[in-house]
Amino acid sequence: MLDDNIKSQLKVYFEKIVSPIILTATLDASSSASEMLELLNEVAEQSDKITVKTDGNAKNSPSFTVGKVDEVARITFSGLPMGHEMTSFILAILQASGYPPKVEEEVIRRIRKLDGKFRFQTFISLSCHNCPDVVQALNLMSALNPNIEHEMIDGALFQGLVDQHQIMAVPTVILNGEVFGQGRMGAEEIIAKLDTGNADEEAAKLNAKETFDVLVIGGGPAGSAAAIYAARKGIRTGIIAERFGGQLMDTLGIENFISVKETEGPKLVQALEQHVKSYDVDIMNLQRANVLRKVDDGIEVEMVNGGVLKSKAIILSTGARWREMNVPGEQEYRNKGVAYCPHCDGPLFKGKRVAVIGGGNSGVEAAIDLAGLVSHVTLIEFDSKLRADAVLQKKLMSLPNITIITSALTKEVLGDGAKVNSLRYEDRTNSTTHTLELEGIFVQIGLLPNTDWIKGVVDLSKHGEVLVDHKGETSMAGVFAAGDCTTVPFKQIIIAMGDGAKASLAAFDYLIRSPVKEAEKAIAA
Repeated sequence: MLDDNIKSQLKVYFEKIVSPIILTATLDASSSASEMLELLNEVAEQSDKITVKTDGNAKNSPSFTVGKVDEVARITFSGLPMGHEMTSFILAILQASGYPPKVEEEVIRRIRKLDGKFRFQTFISLSCHNCPDVVQALNLMSALNPNIEHEMIDGALFQGLVDQHQIMAVPTVILNGEVFGQGRMGAEEIIAKLDTGNADEEAAKLNAKETFDVLVIGGGPAGSAAAIYAARKGIRTGIIAERFGGQLMDTLGIENFISVKETEGPKLVQALEQHVKSYDVDIMNLQRANVLRKVDDGIEVEMVNGGVLKSKAIILSTGARWREMNVPGEQEYRNKGVAYCPHCDGPLFKGKRVAVIGGGNSGVEAAIDLAGLVSHVTLIEFDSKLRADAVLQKKLMSLPNITIITSALTKEVLGDGAKVNSLRYEDRTNSTTHTLELEGIFVQIGLLPNTDWIKGVVDLSKHGEVLVDHKGETSMAGVFAAGDCTTVPFKQIIIAMGDGAKASLAAFDYLIRSPVKEAEKAIAA
């Protein structure tokens, strides 16, 4: 199952094991159970500190636990941790053994102080690139706090559990039997949801910070580039982000980032974060800006938690999010059949009928991907023709289980109260209404800028984008903008990075040309 190269790597990793580990399997007569036992034995062969037992009595089978010899195991894998989840398995072994995790001491402190009993279950698909972050975060928390347990569940293998919990999107996290959250989450985000009394403490930390020279709002490609360029000027630089990496964290294949032939969003985000951290940049993650205002001594940014930061110049790089259909039923059935990531959620719809909304590149790519998993895909496009690249359209037309409907206006998402069962659309050529029976809808209709919080503060276009000039300047002095939240055309990673660098240079130019206050003159003298 494991090739010689992987086995060699495991031998090196497992030299870091602190205390002996037992992998306890609960098996049945299925082929998946046989594969699981084969994997566990091959892994155990790479270290004399790992033992495999097959006397488990877990509720879900096939599954296995990871734990120290002298402790009750708190980490469970229900399903085969291959693909993206192989790393989760290796880290679980190391961290359960007592090997120190590569996270900040403050995060470790907050995990250990969590009080109560927490039993987490994370439903994943092995093709999901968001799922490992959640699995690894909860495994880490389980390794550090005896009050926390975590079970990874492969939704494709345990369809009964998926139906029982009505899981229609991954990753979905269940806490003590109730839905806790969906989508990518790191340890800090999970802790923040559990430790709600920490908001005041976080706000106080923000209020205590000195005024920045440049404060970047948004941690995607544009924000990262802006922070790096500002820090290289030797000025006090900060960056706040609701989620470092932004939408790039949800991007799978990247093949047009010049000089890098092929990569994935999360890998690029990791490289960006490491680059930013190599400079003297104050990174404030999991912070959402709420108010932007001009004050006598600069600009203030107020966070949702009430904390306030001050800066002499601001760079807005808040990016964009998936555009929604804004039709009745969409929000009601979000993650109950309405999805936005075919790579993550596609496996949950295996053998079912789905629709893809949108005939651009992303929509056609989604339809092609899903065609290999589901029984049938209906591609619905508002325009009279598809807008995707010709090579993608050719591939689309070659697939036998795809129907294309153009000149169609989506009117309503319908369901039985628990999940989607149909979609109503209007034929724009004759105004007739049709109902399409299906079990999933994947929305791929472009992006919407994250600028709602600055409406009326800086000038926006009719599409909600920040109006900028050739240097990234906005309508407010000292405030610059870059990336997908602006009117700059062509929303691409490499363009966003260039935009961020340009806005940062423009902000520095603004600072050095700003009048020096009398008090600062006196200090300088």
